[in-house]
This record gives sequence, C-alpha cells and structure tokens, in this order.
Amino acid sequence: MKIFGRVRHRPSPTWRQATDRAFSLIDDGRYEDAGALLTRAADLEPWLSESWYNLALLHKFRHDWAQARIAGLRAVALLDRPVGAPDWWNLGIAATALQDWPLARRAWQAYGLRVPPGTGERSGEESVRMALGSAAVRLSPEGEAEVVWGRRLDPARIEVLSIPLPSSGRRWGEVVLHDGVPHGERATSGAPGSAVYPVFDEIELWAPSPVPTWLVLLEAATEADRDALERLAADAGYAAEDWSSSVRLLCRTCSESRMPTDDGSAVTRDPHDHGEPGHPGHLSHLSRGSEGVRWTPERECGIAAPAGLVRGLLDSWVADSPGTRDWRDLEEVC
Repeated sequence: MKIFGRVRHRPSPTWRQATDRAFSLIDDGRYEDAGALLTRAADLEPWLSESWYNLALLHKFRHDWAQARIAGLRAVALLDRPVGAPDWWNLGIAATALQDWPLARRAWQAYGLRVPPGTGERSGEESVRMALGSAAVRLSPEGEAEVVWGRRLDPARIEVLSIPLPSSGRRWGEVVLHDGVPHGERATSGAPGSAVYPVFDEIELWAPSPVPTWLVLLEAATEADRDALERLAADAGYAAEDWSSSVRLLCRTCSESRMPTDDGSAVTRDPHDHGEPGHPGHLSHLSRGSEGVRWTPERECGIAAPAGLVRGLLDSWVADSPGTRDWRDLEEVC
C-alpha cells in the first residue's frame, strides 16, 4: 500500500503470529524460544524496521549487547522517521553498555537529545555525559527490588548516591545501566520549589565501586548528631546514611507510582506497607523519613568509606560531642 506516495509493506499474518507468540514467551522468560521466532519473523520481513527492533529488544533483555547493537543498527537503517524513534534509544543503551561512545552519541542525537560535542565518554575527550540531574533507580527490579537515589550521567546510566542495603549487592558510587521508561516517581512536598524525580529500572551493573559498605549502630542523642556524621563522611568524599529513617518498605504498586520523599508519614500510612500478601515489597530510600516520628537515639547506619578511614570518621564524630554520641558493632557488609 501507499501512504503519502511512499510504498509501505504490511506485515504478513505469519509475521504477526510469530511476533505475538515471541513476546508471550519473553513474558515467561523463555528467551531462547522467543529468539527463534523473532529470527524467523526477521527472515520473513527483513525490510521492516520492527523486525530488527524486536530482535534488538530481545537481545537487550538477554544483555547480549553486541547482538543488540547489530540488530539495532539494522532497525534504524530502515526507519521512516528520522528523529525520536525508540529504536534509537535502545541502540543508545546497547552502545553505552559496550562503551561505543561515537554510536551512543549518534543514537541520542538521532533520538532528539542535545549531546556535548566530542568523541569520548568524559570531558577532555569530550563527553557524552550530560547534566540530567537527580533521579532514582530500582536495583534488581525482578528480585528484591530497592529504590535508591542517584545522579544521571547520561540517558542510560545513573551513579548511585544512596548507600544500598547489603541484600542488593550494590555499593555507593557504582554506576548502573538503566532502562529508558520510568516505573514510578518520587516527589518532594507540595511547597513551592517541589520537584518530581523519575524512577528507572536497573538493567545491569556498568561500573563497580571499590568502596565497601559498613553497618554500624550509632547512639545519636538528636537528629543534629546524626546529621553531623553524614556531613563528616561527605566532607571526606564518602557517605553515611541513617537507614533507620531513610529506608521504607512499599508494595510494588506504590513503589511504581508517585511517592513522597521528604515526609515518611505518607509512606507508613501505605495500606500495603511491609509487604502485605499479594503485594511484593520494594525497599525505597527517602531523602528523609523521620519527620513527625519520635526520635530514638539508637540508629542503624550505613557508611561507605575505605577500611582505613571508617573507624577514624566514627571516632572523630564521637570526639566532637562525646556526651551525645557513640558507636559500636562496626561490620563490613558489602
């Protein structure tokens, strides 16, 4: 058939059946069987960009980035529209996973994003990195999911700035590759200057962190005492996080919706809090979760710092106010 004078080929019924069946198999995690069907569909209709987009998507699910790049390049070569197609976004993710910076830059530009000039990843080469601000990322979205805060480096990567719990297997300062469509939002209070931050799903670890995670029990008489430790760690170039107040358990539905970040009271009223049966729990880091809650001096705190520094940080924190601060039971947990 013709649309505005251009010839377009309608996919055959066999192509549609193979493709529909393949995505049903993908939903069941049967990637090998789905791959055979999508390869057959591409053989049937090799001139359709959708054939190669679907294969690229499958390879993304499998984290087979070399094949995702090959299929993605074929998909974009057959596109009718020059800007904004999701084919370019998936190609950008694959290129970022492979550290193919010229292709990543080309993909983001073709999608319609403004990219700094250059050929490399970092400034000096100059950089595919962009000033995209803060966001949250859901670690292990198909497992024991945990939403943490981070800084977006580009459209496909986030540097983790929260201190993840040890069950996640992730560390502060790690860079994770993430998917393009947000699943949920985190919102500050409704006061002037409020903001909404997207929550992206992790695909895989992109760059590990050498900085270990420590668990320590604090005696902090006031919130100001707790805050002083977090500032001390930040001033040293590392991090401390009061897990007792910053981490809450949400049901999956709530985690993937818009949730407040500054006032923990809205979270504790969640009817599915603590993983009510039928609503799998997601851990979520809030920017501060202790407002309106009676302060208790004993706190579980995560610290991200080298082994040679962590005890000195804690001792310095106590020395600044020995009457209101103490620590015990320091343990490396990740």
